[in-house]
Amino acid sequence: MQTNLPTELLRTFIAIADGGNFSQAAEQINRTQSAVSMQVKRLEELVDKPLFKRDSRNLKLTADGLTLLGYARRILKLNEEAISILKRPELSGWVRIGLPDDYATRFLPEILAGFSRTHPQVQVEVTCDPSSQLRQRLKRKELDLVMTTSAVSDEAGTILLRREPMVWVTSDQHLTHEESPLPLALFPEDCYCRNWVIEALEKANIEYRIAYTSASIMGLHAAITAGLAVSAISQSIIPPGVRQLTAEEGFPPLPNASFLLHRNPESNNCIVDTLAQHIAKAFGACNK
Repeated sequence: MQTNLPTELLRTFIAIADGGNFSQAAEQINRTQSAVSMQVKRLEELVDKPLFKRDSRNLKLTADGLTLLGYARRILKLNEEAISILKRPELSGWVRIGLPDDYATRFLPEILAGFSRTHPQVQVEVTCDPSSQLRQRLKRKELDLVMTTSAVSDEAGTILLRREPMVWVTSDQHLTHEESPLPLALFPEDCYCRNWVIEALEKANIEYRIAYTSASIMGLHAAITAGLAVSAISQSIIPPGVRQLTAEEGFPPLPNASFLLHRNPESNNCIVDTLAQHIAKAFGACNK
């Protein structure tokens, strides 16, 4: 015969384990102490194990009680998540987001997959452009949410999603990084990362030449993997065929970049709110 563990009993069990006694648990769940005792007795009958060690002073969990406590917390958490998802209002409509293509490849599939599972009626329109162009499109109200890389982490009206180490990279099949002057593949002149690279090389007295310029990370990757240039990119988006260069190989340190979430102030609706919260949660972000 199958045994079911009622969430009501598990909730009482957790309250006792956290509070250390029946009286405090009774207050927390708004029951009498006798009712709490009966619930514990019923739970112990269901699992056929003693869950507490009782004496005149202390109330402690048995080894089986400790095992059940972990499962009880997980069961209640899943129960709350299921109820929350099923009872939330059904959203439908459009939302427009923009982000650089390098981050789109690395992070967007997981973000969209999770959002689609809980809001299947929402259609997401994605734009991939360099950060500078995305900022302009946001100003023109063409996008609802924009994710950009930035030299600073405290831009007004943004959420800091993550701090990202910038690293030197080269082809893992070539020795391009040993050439002098050093050939570079860089973003256009309006990119802060380009300035960081040039400043770091000049400070370290390393001769360089700009061999390739592209607004697309795919263009830079093509030059790097072909062994035509080295570059600097975010550590989390190093692609196959490319490896990170180290200080031992003569490359100076670079600053950390920030990945920010911007919002169109005129896009004031539940769909944009929900996707913004989903993105922030996916990155474990905190409001800055």
